[in-house]
Amino acid sequence: MDIRPLALDDDTEMRAAFEVNRSAELIGREEAPHWSFENFLGAMRSIDSGERMESYVGCVDGAVASFGVIYLFLLDNTDKGFVEVRVDPAHQGKGYGRQMLEHLMAIAEDDGRTQVLAETKVPIDQVETHPKSRFLKANGFTHANVELVRYLMLPVDDAEIQTWIDSAAEKHQDGYRIETFGDDIPAELIPSLCVLFGQLAVDAPTGEVDFEEEVMTPERFAERQEIIKSMGRTVLETLAIAPDGIVAAQSTLSIPLDDSGDVWQWGTFVHREHRGKRLGLATKAANLRALQTRFPDTKRIVTQNAETNAFMVSINELMGFELVEASAEFVRRSEPASGS
Repeated sequence: MDIRPLALDDDTEMRAAFEVNRSAELIGREEAPHWSFENFLGAMRSIDSGERMESYVGCVDGAVASFGVIYLFLLDNTDKGFVEVRVDPAHQGKGYGRQMLEHLMAIAEDDGRTQVLAETKVPIDQVETHPKSRFLKANGFTHANVELVRYLMLPVDDAEIQTWIDSAAEKHQDGYRIETFGDDIPAELIPSLCVLFGQLAVDAPTGEVDFEEEVMTPERFAERQEIIKSMGRTVLETLAIAPDGIVAAQSTLSIPLDDSGDVWQWGTFVHREHRGKRLGLATKAANLRALQTRFPDTKRIVTQNAETNAFMVSINELMGFELVEASAEFVRRSEPASGS
């Protein structure tokens, strides 16, 4: 197999890589959500100043047989990287996945990364035994964390949403306001929203891997918004704003502007100093109402949380998210190079 950089400016090769990625991801989970080709193009061709992304294809007889991506964080967690490897179903079992993985691992090693992360979606009762998990373990990865994937089928009765909003409001009647924005978040809220995004990497349960706070600046946030647009998506961002004007909590929904009907819950998080006021439920319920009002044709919300994240798991269960599968997370560790 010949491994070379993905030709980002070649729509034909991009389509081939997308199809390999899609078909490999959906084996045994054909009803799972998956991003569109437009989403894929936007993500692969965008630049994020906070990470370096390198994408590769593995070709056999001139055809794309495997696809791989490595993400190297640049502003924080610079000891870590994240890899994805996909092999076309017709070419599986021939060692191509291992070849692509070792190609990516060599890049990580050359860059001084001592912890490389990977994840895979598997049935809940096969976190350790599924072939995808066994592949990672056979290549030096160890189990690090489990996140539980849930779906919420839409629509949800608005009266039920109101009960959640009312229940949450009883805990934060001391000056907090709940507001929902699209691409028009007021400039004065962005700095404290960035602080909140940075805390998420530290405070969310991550199992056997510890993270530093993510460096999220207003400039990088603006890049994020442009990446979302380039992917053919929009977002709904519901914020809990404290009496002093600081963003105390947020909940983000990512909505593809196609006809898939699927929506991704990107995060719901409450600032350390503002917990215990049910702001997570408040923002998540208000965002759901905004989604159903502005995008009434959406059919399903997809979310995932660490199985140990009791607070968010309880909110998801209250709102009717149904457990579907697991996201098994793995890490491969190495010793720092001598002299580093």
